[in-house]
Amino acid sequence: MTLAIEEAMAGITSQHGGPFGSVIVKDGEIVGKGHNMVLRNNDPTCHGEVAAIRNACTNLGTYDLSGCELYTTGEPCQMCLSACLWANIDRVYYGCTIADNGRIGFRDDKFDRIFSGREKLGDFLTEVDRDRCIELFDRYSSMQHKIY
Repeated sequence: MTLAIEEAMAGITSQHGGPFGSVIVKDGEIVGKGHNMVLRNNDPTCHGEVAAIRNACTNLGTYDLSGCELYTTGEPCQMCLSACLWANIDRVYYGCTIADNGRIGFRDDKFDRIFSGREKLGDFLTEVDRDRCIELFDRYSSMQHKIY
């Protein structure tokens, strides 16, 4: 999670987007990383998880990330959660919750209400290191940033 937080910090200090950084690990090695680049790329789909999936697929030369785990600073939105499932990622570890994402201005809870179903995923999603990710979110909130 430390590297996901560092990735998120790189993104927010560059004003690429929100405080969402992700790292993908396979067999103990980092195979992909990314951060939210919605503002930088003018792309509403370029969330940290999606950027990391794209990076890992390029690095590994495959579209199948079976055997990989994803670490991300915020609980994945429905789009990112679906992308993780489509990529065959084995497990997702997240810091801040959907409610925490809302606290800093993101509307993930709206889509969660529409699509729901997280409870069906069992142990696919695991919360870890929330306190450190809350510090990141608080730092982001204190910075001048564009609301989107």
